Amino acid sequence: MLRDDFTERMKTALRAKDARTLSTVRLIIAALKQKDIEARGGAHDGTIPDAEIQRMLQGMIKQRRESIELYQKGNRPELAQQEGEEIAVIESFLPRQMDDAAIEAAAKAAIAESGAAGLKDMGKVMGALRERYTGVLDMAKAGAAVKRLLG
Repeated sequence: MLRDDFTERMKTALRAKDARTLSTVRLIIAALKQKDIEARGGAHDGTIPDAEIQRMLQGMIKQRRESIELYQKGNRPELAQQEGEEIAVIESFLPRQMDDAAIEAAAKAAIAESGAAGLKDMGKVMGALRERYTGVLDMAKAGAAVKRLLG
């Protein structure tokens, strides 16, 4: 379970005096606690499932990639490097991501299964991909592939 992985990684980082990993894992745990609070009274009874945790982690990675872009434009390479290091820590908790060829194949299969005929059906295809490949598919790359295949 991912929650246990976070705790173990935090303990390991404390022992190793790895400040970057420790601070990143603490950020993850804080975000997870916030998600759990938001989930109270819902279907998951205050604890979100691993699939939702993976989506949260992917969102954190996306935020950091956007920050890297801004830091590079602002000539702040040290901050961009820090964000890159955080991405590496966060990605270590996710399953291995699909490569471009696998994304293309998954997009083609989802298009065929959903009977999508044009760009107006893109939402249906993306929903099917999100449902089937949560945690292993970069949705930005998948969106570009689906758009190219439908367009």
